[in-house]
Amino acid sequence: MSTRQLSGYRPTKPDVAVFVSGVTSMGLEILAGRIIAPQFGSSIYTWGSIITVFLAALSLGYWQGGKRAETASNRRMTWILLGTAAYVAIVVYGSGQLLLSASAMPLPARYASLPAVLILFGPPTYLLGFISPYAAQLSEKKGIGEASGHVYALGTIGSIVGAGATTYFLIPTLGIDMIGLLFGLVLVGTAFALTLPALSPRPAAASVAIALLLVVAAGLGPVTFDHRGDVVYQTQTAYQELEVIDDGDVRKLYLDDARHSAMDLDDPDRHVFEYTRYFHLPMLMVDDPDEVENVLFIGGGGYTGPKDFERKYDVDVDVAELDPAVTQAAKDYFRLEEGENMTAHTADGRRFLRDTDETYDLIILDAYQKDQVPIHLTQLGFMELAEDRLTDDGVFLANVIASPSGAGSEFYRAQYKTIDEAFASTYSFRTSNTGSVQNIEVVATKADTDFTEADLAERNERRDVGLDLSGEIDAYMDEPRTDDVPVLTENHAPVDSLQASTVGQKYVVEQTEEEEETRPEPASIVTGSDPLALARPAPVLESVTADPAQTKPVPA
Repeated sequence: MSTRQLSGYRPTKPDVAVFVSGVTSMGLEILAGRIIAPQFGSSIYTWGSIITVFLAALSLGYWQGGKRAETASNRRMTWILLGTAAYVAIVVYGSGQLLLSASAMPLPARYASLPAVLILFGPPTYLLGFISPYAAQLSEKKGIGEASGHVYALGTIGSIVGAGATTYFLIPTLGIDMIGLLFGLVLVGTAFALTLPALSPRPAAASVAIALLLVVAAGLGPVTFDHRGDVVYQTQTAYQELEVIDDGDVRKLYLDDARHSAMDLDDPDRHVFEYTRYFHLPMLMVDDPDEVENVLFIGGGGYTGPKDFERKYDVDVDVAELDPAVTQAAKDYFRLEEGENMTAHTADGRRFLRDTDETYDLIILDAYQKDQVPIHLTQLGFMELAEDRLTDDGVFLANVIASPSGAGSEFYRAQYKTIDEAFASTYSFRTSNTGSVQNIEVVATKADTDFTEADLAERNERRDVGLDLSGEIDAYMDEPRTDDVPVLTENHAPVDSLQASTVGQKYVVEQTEEEEETRPEPASIVTGSDPLALARPAPVLESVTADPAQTKPVPA
């Protein structure tokens, strides 16, 4: 199309319908990731399900629309767009309950999200698939080829606009309900415009009714029964949904419905989750804890670990946290104060390490996206980079969530093998005496060391590292079997499949005693129906004493 032709172009009603269908179909696809992720995570299987369902539904819609194209009219497209808008209202209002129902289906982990995606997004995407063949039939272009190319171009341009606007503007700015409302109203407005200038009573009445339905659905929000506590703050960041919730005297940070941090409001210095105590084990492995000067945390959350290190030791703490909204929430609700000894960097952990000239005595990796470490932070290249940024007797700790042995241990063993490939010596410590999915702390030293449990116990007796780590030392594990798992490399890091076996297993989290700090004895292990024994996946919405599905405390 020449410049003169382009300047004189006036879209027809079918052209507008095609463009809007492209905007909404791709916008809904991007939004689907945000709706599905809190329940099922954002693994390759989740996104594979989303893409598969959208493409299959569109293809079916194209096929059926093509078969019925002879009956195409603006009026028919009006009803298709209104039907799609009505289903969007159902998604806005009923997504919470539909996700819970779908998650109860006994499916393998890699297929678990497929029913939810199909129920929520299959029907509206199928309906939108009718628009393109109908528009091609009604096109004023000469010939099938020109009409088809024109429709493909408009639909693709609409998809580009929908993807870009949803990703870069709508999600960071609006909540999921408001975005759904916006898409629904755009569909209703387009449907109404297709009836003009001859206003038909039935489509007009339906447009008003569905618009009201969308407003009510967005106003009420998803139908849920959430007893996690009092919501203190909630927002959609560029990366995830962020919530701060007070459960009695404990404040918790949730990211995509996964619990990442907790703080006792009456005793902010207390370790609510016992596994955060294990972050101090590297202080027993350095030559002299008094010579530890620089510490790096990769992953901020509620900044539990960084605040603890700044308080207990004379060290400078850097934190690489990708999401600036997480750091701001830590300042507003978890008493984070940046200063001379505490610096929060808005950066990806791997990129931060690559770009910095600083060397660190300790590096602690505690970054999670829902239920897994970001893949690029599990790979050999990252481990070698971390090793290079450590001082000569520096120590690296990775918080890994898996079973210590047997089913569900594949990721832990692969991560151990990868870390051991990059570091001179590697150790691991379990945080629960059960064989369930739990936090396992993998600790590696740059220098060649050979610490036994007795060696660490002796150092714990001699050194004052701010808390007694005898119980943590008792959790010393033998070297795991690694001959049947891969080293995780940039070329091959099947983290999703390695973690698939953990789904359906209980995730056990130990919680410290309220008066904890000297730790006279280990906190009791909770299993079964007790609050911190979680079946994965489980409903996101919990009772007062239950934790959310696939929750992993990924501190701060």
